[in-house]
Amino acid sequence: MLSKITDIITDEVLFEKIQAGDVKAFDVLFMRYYPLLCAYAKQFVDFDDGQEIVQDVMVWFWENSSMQVIESSPKNYLFRAVKNRCLTLINRNELKQRVVSSMYENQQSQYEDPDFYIVEELTRNIENALSRLPETYREAFEMNRFQSMTYNEIAEKLNVSSKTVDYRIQQALKLLRVELKDYLPLLMALVRIV
Repeated sequence: MLSKITDIITDEVLFEKIQAGDVKAFDVLFMRYYPLLCAYAKQFVDFDDGQEIVQDVMVWFWENSSMQVIESSPKNYLFRAVKNRCLTLINRNELKQRVVSSMYENQQSQYEDPDFYIVEELTRNIENALSRLPETYREAFEMNRFQSMTYNEIAEKLNVSSKTVDYRIQQALKLLRVELKDYLPLLMALVRIV
């Protein structure tokens, strides 16, 4: 009987209740979309990473629900958030691979045996620096650098001007240069990070 009642409640009504702090409404939304989001994430990343991403998105959705304004539907919002996190993970894995390749190719004489601890440390520092950026700067930066989107494409997607996108990316670069100053010589060889 409860299942039939929860099937009738729309996502929008659930979202309103979630914004008011209703844990049961969140549970219903979670149960409604968790399996679908995991299956969707599997198109981009492996199953375990996909599950972790979906769980992170759902936790973030709950913790930030009172501040969220959803322009489309909660369903579209969740699927877009999962896709963006999957793409970010893919891009970070590619970044890690570029670090390894760059160290091997550009520093081969200095590092006959690449020290993968340095790679891990550098990758972790880059990820930490990115995570500390203000959300709007990080989002614009990652879309440009990791998803190869133009300023105009980003502006259209974020519904801001291309000058705003340029400003956000420039500010992100400024902050990253400060945060990663000890790694700048290696990063410059990695293309487009700084």
